[in-house]
Amino acid sequence: MSTVRAAGERAAGEAARRRTFAVISHPDAGKSTLTEALALHARAIGEAGAVHGKAGRRGVTSDWMEMERTRGISVTSAVLQFAHRDHVLNLLDTPGHADFSEDTYRVLAAVDCAVMLIDAAKGLEEQTRKLFDVCRHRGIPVITFVNKWDRPGREALELLDEIEREFRLKPTPVTWPVGIAGHLRGLVDVRDDAHMLRYVKAPGGAREAKEELVPADRAAAEEGGDFAQAAEEIELLAADGAVFDRESFLAGKSTPVFFGAALGNVGVRLLLDAVVDMAPAPPARELTGGGVRPVGAAFSGLVFKVQANMDRSHRDRIAFVRVCSGIFERGMTVTHAASGRPFATKYAHSVFGQDRSSVDVAYPGDVVGLVNAAALRVGDTLYDGPKAEFPPMPTFAPEHFAVARPVDIGRSKQFRRGITQLGEEGVVQVLVSDRRGEQAPVLAAVGPMQFDVVTHRMAHEFSAPVTLEPLPYHLARATDAAGAEALNRSRLVRGEALTRLRDGALLALFPDRWQANSFRREFPEGRLDHLIAAHE
Repeated sequence: MSTVRAAGERAAGEAARRRTFAVISHPDAGKSTLTEALALHARAIGEAGAVHGKAGRRGVTSDWMEMERTRGISVTSAVLQFAHRDHVLNLLDTPGHADFSEDTYRVLAAVDCAVMLIDAAKGLEEQTRKLFDVCRHRGIPVITFVNKWDRPGREALELLDEIEREFRLKPTPVTWPVGIAGHLRGLVDVRDDAHMLRYVKAPGGAREAKEELVPADRAAAEEGGDFAQAAEEIELLAADGAVFDRESFLAGKSTPVFFGAALGNVGVRLLLDAVVDMAPAPPARELTGGGVRPVGAAFSGLVFKVQANMDRSHRDRIAFVRVCSGIFERGMTVTHAASGRPFATKYAHSVFGQDRSSVDVAYPGDVVGLVNAAALRVGDTLYDGPKAEFPPMPTFAPEHFAVARPVDIGRSKQFRRGITQLGEEGVVQVLVSDRRGEQAPVLAAVGPMQFDVVTHRMAHEFSAPVTLEPLPYHLARATDAAGAEALNRSRLVRGEALTRLRDGALLALFPDRWQANSFRREFPEGRLDHLIAAHE
């Protein structure tokens, strides 16, 4: 057998053991808590970091940034890799807040499955709907976890009806609660309804909940009407065809549903097993211009995230690369598709939250952190052997704009370096104009909370505090040199044209749609193209 063929078979075999997935939800549905609970049940950590209430929250593994720890929210994605049942799981935690949609969308380009978290009391929320639409568009199968069943909430059947009605997706329960929300007595695995799982929660959810397997006849005697109602609902669902079917799930036509309480680690083990049993292994990946890159082909990888200052003592910069095909070996020289130049991979790490360790080899589905990879940008492709280039990441239309200036003009060098780095990470888009010059760049964001991240990180990581002056624009359109020139000489329309530093594209900014339409009428030859909106 040739060396190339042997390497391909090895890559394909290892890929079959990988599960790369994201946890997505609306803010405060318990996403980071579930992430922590999954790592706990896989024995990747000894104690979960989430406790009751944001104010009492200990260091959650996936929330490594100082701002995340102080505010109790996730503002950037994180990568956790751990083993479970002879499989390697790559879990990508995502920010839930809509203001950080771009980071979440980039993460979804790097996963093969998503766990959608739903609050038992609130049901489907705005950001949940948006993220599901992205999963549908990308063909990502979705597993649903109804969280917080230990608190008062809605009826289980009502939540399933909402999923089916709004997502046009058949919910197929795999576990079912015994007891209404807020009165959880246990869970039934509908694939083996001869037993009920009863849980004893650990204090604060720091450790695994104790499970007791209770035979159905005993559960019926001890739980009375609650168990009888659960059995009746399971029978009703089966008669309605709500039975898990893997083919339907992978095709995006159904979603397996699990119930539990992440904070108490209730139902988490069953969800973790489901990721191994149900989620797809890394598939062949589509290439720009058509065709696919099989997992057994030579190495290829997609840069889906760039992050600076994860290691505060070294002030380094790390590019996160999803291995899409072949075998990655530390030290190998690959090709940077955007420039055609060789790229050395001497400093390669496996990442677990903020912690990292050197990685010598990685396979399709794994995430490798390349340290101090200054040439890499989000959306770049790296490859070995035959050329590969994956479709570019979308850039979303910003709706908030502000001029950034250093508080201390003597720290202009640190200011420029920090703004450039945050732009390359995709924290904000950085725009410049002839009117202001590069010393006063315009920051463009999908949501205003992105500006909070900028001011915090500029002060604490780059030692260059900034002031932000809001601009009266809320609409961006792509334009060209002729459109920019027309906008600058218009006397009827308030607006201006700025250059996006990242790719050199020109953006025309307007206060509102009325001003944009007025410009189109005044200068019909001026090009104005829609950009992808974060809410689309």
